[in-house]
Amino acid sequence: MTLIPEQPKNTYRVTLDLAYGESRMDNILLNFLREQNENEKLKNISRSQLKDLFNKKKILIKGQRAKSSSALAKGVTYIDIVGF
Repeated sequence: MTLIPEQPKNTYRVTLDLAYGESRMDNILLNFLREQNENEKLKNISRSQLKDLFNKKKILIKGQRAKSSSALAKGVTYIDIVGF
């Protein structure tokens, strides 16, 4: 059984299930956000707006600040975006 971390209040949760690890999360997250249909504001986010969210520490993995250069492991990763 996989433990799903508690989702912080006022966040939008992204659940990525990767077949293989990725060296950077920014491009993967941007592509996912543009393909999803649950949050229109995030669907239309620009690369510079996403970078700004990283810089303002509004993107979290397991409650910890994520960096745009953070690697993503194979399997399921839960990413929370604060303020959405």
